[in-house]
Amino acid sequence: MPTQRAPLEGVRRLLPWTSVALVIAAVYVGWIFFSRWQTNRDLERARREKQAESSRATLQRIGGSELKILSFSATPGAVGRGERVLLCYGVNNAKTVRIDPFVDGVGPALSRCVETHPRRTTEYTITAADNSGHSASEKLTVTVQ
Repeated sequence: MPTQRAPLEGVRRLLPWTSVALVIAAVYVGWIFFSRWQTNRDLERARREKQAESSRATLQRIGGSELKILSFSATPGAVGRGERVLLCYGVNNAKTVRIDPFVDGVGPALSRCVETHPRRTTEYTITAADNSGHSASEKLTVTVQ
């Protein structure tokens, strides 16, 4: 039987070292997974912060939380009688929007264009109002030749 004991004794001598190697390998693999998870978490947090800052900057550019007429223009500015004109506008934080003289299809929007066909030179006035009763107005003239 001495031949059977010799291989078992060799295994018994290697077993503690094998166990140590397995523990070291498990700790190493665990560290790799943890560090990658932490890096991904940090990158995601940085992305969310950058997106929030970009959103804040955009909100400030379009007027923050106050009522504001961002744009009001006519294309083209001069036309022949009855020809098509696009009145384009943008308003921020408006509850109601109207254009006088009356133009159909007008409502609160950051960017919208409506079509009209003036028969004579016309001064258009856009008026926007918010929930608090504040209002803002702008005018433009479309020349009919």
